[in-house]
Order: sequence, then structure tokens, then C-alpha cells
Amino acid sequence: MASSGVLKLVSMILIVCMAVMGAPKAAEAAITCGDVLSHLMPCVAYVQNGGTPTAACCSGVKTLYGQAQTSPDRQNVCKCIKSAVNGMPYTNYNLNLAAGLPAKCGLHLPYNISPSTDCNKVQ
Repeated sequence: MASSGVLKLVSMILIVCMAVMGAPKAAEAAITCGDVLSHLMPCVAYVQNGGTPTAACCSGVKTLYGQAQTSPDRQNVCKCIKSAVNGMPYTNYNLNLAAGLPAKCGLHLPYNISPSTDCNKVQ
């Protein structure tokens, strides 16, 4: 089904959202799963086909990174990822493309992005 294929690709892209796990700050989560999806939807083609991410994709990744400045925001992004990926098959190829997306967009992270991350430990 076409829509489940797009959802699968978006789910893999959501793994990239873990790039927002920076220094902790106390606050209520303000970023919704809808926000995460809207910022990362332009990345679907890249995660599906590889190549070079579009400017719109990198803009979305960077915007999301900039908006998720609190631990609750980063944990909520992680939970959105887990919810979207839960029960959906993905390939190592797509997972690797999604995990490498922050670096392709000029964000350098000191940790690995993984769908097995415990969202409650995200700071």
C-alpha cells in the first residue's frame, strides 16, 4: 500500500529527530508529532533513494534541531519516533540513510542515532 510505504519512510526519517538531544533544560514539551512530521516530510525522497538531501529537507532537520531545546521536547520527539516506527519494517539501507542525515545537513552529533534508544533517558 502506497501510504504505508510513505509512513515507513517517514518513520525512518524520524530517527533523525534524535539529533535534537542536546544539553538538558527543564520545561514542558512543546513539539508535537505533527511538528516532527512536517519538518521531516521533505526528507522522504532522500531516505528512500539516497543521493543528496534537498535544501528543504536539511532546513527541516535544522529547524527541528533548533526547536527541541528542552529535555521534554527531545523526549517527545523520541517518543514520536518510537510510535511511528513501532511494528513497521525498515531496511538497514534506509536506516543508515536516515541516521546519516544530520551529518549530510551539516549537524555533527557526538552519539549514534538508533531506533532502540530509551526515550526516557534522552536529555
